Amino acid sequence: MGKRSESVRTLKSTEFRSEMGQSNNKLLIDVREPDEYKSGFIPGAKNIPLSQLEKRLGEIPKDRDVLLYCRSGMRSKSAARILSKHGYTRLAHLQGGVSSWEGKLGRR
Repeated sequence: MGKRSESVRTLKSTEFRSEMGQSNNKLLIDVREPDEYKSGFIPGAKNIPLSQLEKRLGEIPKDRDVLLYCRSGMRSKSAARILSKHGYTRLAHLQGGVSSWEGKLGRR
């Protein structure tokens, strides 16, 4: 059981940013609710709220690096656990969430 959780990496803002830059095969997912997402998201992020995650697994390919974030890091950690349970192995989430992000945010 202990080995499972190791497939989820917790990254600080700088590590998360360099991971985003290094991988050409990544999917950046914002797991906040749509109204939170609209108020400011990391550019390139797809909004799949945690509340809809299990219904929308088909939108998340297993062969990609999945980078998750939320507002504070709690929901992205839960999202990573759910994905891990469904057999996803290339998972990372942003420690401290979007509030720790130092880059520019997109708005809708």
